[in-house]
Amino acid sequence: MNAQLADVPGHSWLGAPIDTRPLFAPEQAALMATLRGLAPADWGKEAVPGWSVRDVAAHILGDFYGRLARDRDGLGEGPAFAPGETLEAFIHRINQEWVDACRRVGPTALTDTLGLIGGQVSRFFEATDPDSPSLGVSWAGVDPAPMWLDSARDLTEFWTHRQQIRHAVGQTTDPDPRLLSAVLDTFMRALPHTLREVTAPVGTQIQVRVDGPARGSWTVTALENRWSLAEPGTGTDTEHPAARVGLDAETAWRLCTRGIEPDAALDRARIDGDRQLAAAACQIVSIIY
Repeated sequence: MNAQLADVPGHSWLGAPIDTRPLFAPEQAALMATLRGLAPADWGKEAVPGWSVRDVAAHILGDFYGRLARDRDGLGEGPAFAPGETLEAFIHRINQEWVDACRRVGPTALTDTLGLIGGQVSRFFEATDPDSPSLGVSWAGVDPAPMWLDSARDLTEFWTHRQQIRHAVGQTTDPDPRLLSAVLDTFMRALPHTLREVTAPVGTQIQVRVDGPARGSWTVTALENRWSLAEPGTGTDTEHPAARVGLDAETAWRLCTRGIEPDAALDRARIDGDRQLAAAACQIVSIIY
C-alpha cells in the first residue's frame, strides 16, 4: 500500500479547490439576458416536469433569497423538517411551496426582482472566504463543506436552471467555456462519493475526460477507505488507469444532473479498460436527486 495514497487530510480528497467567485456576475448577466429575451408565451412553456419557465425562474429567486437570508443576514428562521422527512423530501417540498406561492408573481416583476437580488448574491459570493466552513454538499459526501465547494455548487445550480429555461424555448446549451468548464469541474467532485461502495485495490484509478472547449480530465484513485480526487502520489500510473471514460460536454453535464440516465451516457461514452469501473463512474449525480 502506498503511504502517500493513504494520507489524505482534510478535504484534499475532493481535489484542488475551485474559485468560482468571479463567475457569479457573468452567470447573473447571462440569466438576465435570457429572461429579458423571452416572449410572453415562453414563460408558460415546460422547463422541467411539472414546472414552467416561470416556475424555474421563481425557484432561482427562492435560492437567491435563501442564500442571502442564511449566510449574509444571519437569519436563523425558516422552513423546518417534518417528522421523519429526508433531506431530499424536505428540499423538494420547500421548493414546491415557494414556487406555488410565486405563481401570483408576473414575469416582469419576477425578472426585475431577480435582477435586483441576483446582483446582491453575486456580490455576496465575491466576498466569501473559500476556505471557511459552509453548508454541506450531500452529493459530494461532505458536511460541512468548504465554502469553495458550496459556492461552486450554487453556481452549477444557477447555470443548470438557466439551461433548462434555454432548452424550453428552443435554445441550445450556452457554450461559454468559462462557465461550462467550472460547472463540469464542480460536478466531478461527486466522483469519490459516487464510488464509495466500489471496492478496488489501493491505487486503482478511473479517469473521466471531457472533450471540447470546456475540456477537462479528472482522475479518481482508490485509497484504503475511500476514493480521492487528490493529486495521485508517487508510484501511481496515471498514464494507464484501470478505466477511462470519455464524454462530450453535453452528455457529461446532463448525466450529472440526470437529464439523461447512466445507461444512455455509457452508450455515448468512449470506454477503455474495465467497463464495470467505467459504469460505476457513470452513476455520478451532482444534484440532490
